[in-house]
Amino acid sequence: MNIDQANASLGEGSPVAADSHCANCDTRLQGPHCHACGQPVKGMVRHFSSILGDLFDTLLALDSRIGRTLGPLLTRPGFLTSEYLTGRRVRYVSPVRLFIFLCLTTFFVVRLSTDININLYDSEIARAETVADVERLRDQTLANLAEAKEASAEVPAALHSIELAAQKVRQQAEARMAQLNGEELRDGALPAEGASVETSAADEICLPDLGGGCWNPEAEPVQVNAFPQAWNAWLTVQAVSASKNTKVLREDPNRFMQAWISAIPSTLFALLPLFALLLWCLYVFERRLYMEHLIVALHSHAFLSLALLLVTLLLDMQAWLKDYAAVDFVCDWAIALLLLWMPLYLLLMQKRIYGQGWGITLVKFFTLGTSYALLLSVGATVTLLASLAWM
Repeated sequence: MNIDQANASLGEGSPVAADSHCANCDTRLQGPHCHACGQPVKGMVRHFSSILGDLFDTLLALDSRIGRTLGPLLTRPGFLTSEYLTGRRVRYVSPVRLFIFLCLTTFFVVRLSTDININLYDSEIARAETVADVERLRDQTLANLAEAKEASAEVPAALHSIELAAQKVRQQAEARMAQLNGEELRDGALPAEGASVETSAADEICLPDLGGGCWNPEAEPVQVNAFPQAWNAWLTVQAVSASKNTKVLREDPNRFMQAWISAIPSTLFALLPLFALLLWCLYVFERRLYMEHLIVALHSHAFLSLALLLVTLLLDMQAWLKDYAAVDFVCDWAIALLLLWMPLYLLLMQKRIYGQGWGITLVKFFTLGTSYALLLSVGATVTLLASLAWM
């Protein structure tokens, strides 16, 4: 790198002079790093805006490469991975940065888009002046929740939260109609306006035990003989916290839902090496390095994150422009095509990267999919319990 190139990379105000020397070893500089000791010319003592720019570039690589990366990632299965493995890397966002950026962005958008917001309807129900108004608001809210339930059919945690929200709406409507009719509730007292109906101990959610009953971790602490006592004590604390938080779900199902969605990216980070290990086991006779399989895992998960992001945005657009039949039709078809493209993309990617025949590729594809589905189920369960304990 010559001096002009070095100055361009350093930016205005931080030139490398023709006769400048390294502050560490006094070697004459030929670029932004000393070729003798490796110390960079730029340190931390500079404008804060410049440091922020370097930080975002390092973590997200949000420059011209993002445009050259997202197109092939979505439409050309295995292209980015092949480019990376053959050494053409600098023109694209690195696999790690790409996955981190898309995963965090996707689940941030998903978290915003899956808000089970019933507080507005609660307040409207509490202010309703007639039984007919209460019934209308109740039915409207339950219809919205039913649509959310249908859209979340593959997410058990989401279904549970939506059912809790629907139960709360019914309780609110029952309480308000009882007030308007001058009737007494089951406990003999009318709730204050806007207050929620308290649930009895029998209606409270509990942590199930293996016998089908309710387990009280405060009365029966965790005792696993294979674990040290400190581990058992920590697990007991988490179980007690989860037991208490189950009662909060009736009042605020959003809190659990958002905690669970926020924890999904960390779960995917933990499962990525296991996905690469599955690929290594399936293609052990190919004599490929484990890191090659990890690159495949990063790109495939980045694609799934991008596809999920597009599906979420289309669902949001569909809900926002629900009065336009043409928009609804186009969004339905786009979502259907994306959902069909996701497994087909992964199959074509696996065929392109590993180059085996269609028969063996299909067998390995279904083996990989089944094994990883089991890992995802375990990961989702652990994430679910952790979210319940830590929310």
